[in-house]
Amino acid sequence: MKFDYDLFVIGAGPGGISAARRAAEYGFHVAIAERDRVGGTCVVHGCIPEKLLSYAASFSHVLEDADEYGWNKVNERFDWHKFMAAKDHAIEHLSQLHIQHLQTAGVELVKGDTKFLDAHTLDIGERRITADKILIAVGGEAVKPNIPGIEYAITSRQMFELKQQPEHLLIVGSNQIAIKFAGSMNGSLSKVTLIVAEDCVLPGYDEDLRTVRDGLIKNGVRVLCNTSVEKIERVQADLSVSLSGDSQDTLTVDTVLCVTGRVPNVSSLGLENAGVEVTQGAVAVDESSCTNQPHIFAVGDCTNRPHWTPVAIATGRAFADTVFGNKPGTISYEFIPKAVSSQPEAATIGLTEAQAREKLGEAVRCYSSKFQPLFDTIAEPEQKTLMKLVVDGNSDRVLGAHMVGEYAAEIIQCLALAIKKGVTKADFNETIGIHPTAAESSQYVFSLLASLYVLSHNE
Repeated sequence: MKFDYDLFVIGAGPGGISAARRAAEYGFHVAIAERDRVGGTCVVHGCIPEKLLSYAASFSHVLEDADEYGWNKVNERFDWHKFMAAKDHAIEHLSQLHIQHLQTAGVELVKGDTKFLDAHTLDIGERRITADKILIAVGGEAVKPNIPGIEYAITSRQMFELKQQPEHLLIVGSNQIAIKFAGSMNGSLSKVTLIVAEDCVLPGYDEDLRTVRDGLIKNGVRVLCNTSVEKIERVQADLSVSLSGDSQDTLTVDTVLCVTGRVPNVSSLGLENAGVEVTQGAVAVDESSCTNQPHIFAVGDCTNRPHWTPVAIATGRAFADTVFGNKPGTISYEFIPKAVSSQPEAATIGLTEAQAREKLGEAVRCYSSKFQPLFDTIAEPEQKTLMKLVVDGNSDRVLGAHMVGEYAAEIIQCLALAIKKGVTKADFNETIGIHPTAAESSQYVFSLLASLYVLSHNE
């Protein structure tokens, strides 16, 4: 049978774009479909605008301390409309760059909703397309809990569509996205209340990393743990939010942001028409990203793999290399670095202390330090920086690294390769750091690549 395309990709997000470009570079006839702007959730509605908002929020802390560094006191103010216009311009620029990259690679872009008609045939608007191989890369979508009045709450996507900045923002959630928005919106001078159903923020992260909550509270965020939203009611221009649990208040706010989870965005694809297996709402794939249909594949947040943009990119490229480049390969999902672009920033890689102790018990050794950053020796102290290593005491191998403080994401990213390749605590001790850096404490000159053992005993 002659097909219209060698590969048809559904979804022009990071995973889909990476796979389409790589397959086209191998000389195959490739098309990619997208119903929204090219770039996917990360570029258009998620991590990129979230990071831009975090950058905007960081200026409030700099302005607070400007007079300490010799500048005249700067009046704090934030123009939501100006930021949103700049954000929209940046996102559109990135989206257009992705389109250009697809065109340069020879990938055809098709706009519209896509649905399977059978295992090789797709319907896009009024057009029917056939493909030898099909890649599903449709990402995920936000879900909201089923509580009375939840229709008044917005999701993270809608947050970046608001015409007016919230005066009092109530955020429901405990994950990294909820923490990002809590810190960033507080730094942008909105009043913020964070509702956390669990007993701590960032469940599943290292316990010491959860000290990001202390920084949020110090900066003015009200954090209510062991608390749930019972109902939301519209009262004129405001929202009345009834709480239960440790806090049983009724709060009046103007915006409720729900950040409690995401699910694969597969409900409208007609996967049943192609016989594609779905497990717990996600497209089921093997280590080569192949579904139960040998010519249909899936990558990214629509699968049951870790939902991170770099994972989608890596698996998209690995799929194309394997299927079209005759270069079989799989992706390791161990030691994926993660960041929380909040105020304060946090980042992590590898095992938490609790996870390590489950595996190794008393053999686990932890080395940590809290210290005042150099910036705060002149400015008003914000929060001490935390650094922590989790080590296998038997082999001396570093199993995890965790940090809260400025440049946390950049520092942990630099450790990813070393930890993945089996760096030991002795290797850290023998490495000389850069002076002065964010990882310096008192008279000890160090970076996270230097000895944390000494610091943990000389804080």
